[in-house]
Amino acid sequence: MNLNLFKSLAKLFKENGFSLFMIGGTSRDYLLKLEVLDYDFVSDATPEDMKKFLPEANYHFEKYGSVRLKIDGVHVDITTFRSEGEYLDFRHPNSVKYVKTIEEDFVRRDFTINAIYIDEDMKCIDPSGGLIDLKNRVIRFIGDPIKRIKEDPLRILRAERFKEKLNFEIEEKSLEAINKYRYLLDKLNPEKVKEELRKINHK
Repeated sequence: MNLNLFKSLAKLFKENGFSLFMIGGTSRDYLLKLEVLDYDFVSDATPEDMKKFLPEANYHFEKYGSVRLKIDGVHVDITTFRSEGEYLDFRHPNSVKYVKTIEEDFVRRDFTINAIYIDEDMKCIDPSGGLIDLKNRVIRFIGDPIKRIKEDPLRILRAERFKEKLNFEIEEKSLEAINKYRYLLDKLNPEKVKEELRKINHK
């Protein structure tokens, strides 16, 4: 992973009064010493804030709090801390609200191992016990597994993809929920399901 890229960006955010963290698969794979292919960062800065010091970024999805930029040939996604409303279509929240803290942001995420925040000093902030699950090679939903699956049934396939990719085990309650609510996959766009299945088959 290009740590200099992250640290220079984090420094830029700090100079403008904001924080930047690694998150998701980026922090997970970095901690597992795997090749980092996706650069996912999160910040308390909103897209409007970022426009002042990252004018060259792509703001096409700013209404979702997502900003993309390319640095040295690497695509970087930066998402604003947010909380989400109800999921009415098994895929997307009906509202997104920007928040200011990790404690408010992490509860919307899928698995504990994907909710480890790493700051510019490479310190881990771990609000959901992801480091323990990473050490024990366990995939665990954040909060209630049933609620997480009903929000987005594609998380069933994501859990199984991470199981195969990382050679982890899915913890008991999460596995029970996956088996019980697998039928919800039928409610999704078939192409989305096929895309996730392809990722599993090409681990």
